[in-house]
Amino acid sequence: MPESRVPRSRRFLVCEPRHFAVSYAINPWMHPDRPVDVDLAQEQWQALIRAYRTHGHTVESVEPVPGLPDMVFAANAAFVVGGRVFGSLFHAPERRPESVHYDTWFKTAGYDVYRPEAVTEGEGDLVWTGRYVLAGTGFRTTREAHQEAQEFLGHPVIGLTLVDPYFYHLDTALFVLDDDNICYYPEAFSAGSREVLRRLYPDAVLAGRDDAMAFGLNSVSDGRNVFIAPQAEALADSLAGHGYVPVPVDLSEFHKAGGGIKCCTQEIR
Repeated sequence: MPESRVPRSRRFLVCEPRHFAVSYAINPWMHPDRPVDVDLAQEQWQALIRAYRTHGHTVESVEPVPGLPDMVFAANAAFVVGGRVFGSLFHAPERRPESVHYDTWFKTAGYDVYRPEAVTEGEGDLVWTGRYVLAGTGFRTTREAHQEAQEFLGHPVIGLTLVDPYFYHLDTALFVLDDDNICYYPEAFSAGSREVLRRLYPDAVLAGRDDAMAFGLNSVSDGRNVFIAPQAEALADSLAGHGYVPVPVDLSEFHKAGGGIKCCTQEIR
């Protein structure tokens, strides 16, 4: 274990939860009869932005749009590597209009945006490891999208099958710690996918179900600091034992929609 892990400055794209609500149900976490405290959501989201900036990261924002309550989950809008923007085509019709607004932001910023033909939900199911892309499927993003991403990005794409509907996106079950290692919840994956992960990352940090259900895997790491749900206490302790520095940020109001820290964070590479 390195004596001192080195953080790397990141550039994040986010969207203010001005119109956040749970007005429909497209995953097991969502219950429209459970009210959302928008003021609390705003406070929690602002705390995340402050935490990022305090640790030296750049944060930029997309303007939220009325009628798109899940637009706050910026990670799902695109996947960006080496300045190439692989856009999104959401599985749920309710979310498809979000893509237009994120595409506009990227185009205004000078990027070309690839429009996928197959269903794909950005960093929700596409995770950059520094060498290749880990790609989730089973509930949202399709295997056809994995093929599209590989052809467009020019990086190897390794497919992983999700089997638990509570972990409907890859970023709810796995996150990258640094260029050498990951953290994940094994039972979220099919047997074959678990074996793939074991072979690729024999020293991975593993999470239990309680921490996974607390959105502990929906975390963001800069290589040293891990922005993590405070409810995932055992996982935070384990990460600290591996030389990482947990930075607790409570986004519990967003758990009502099936999202957390990573869901609210799009990384621009």
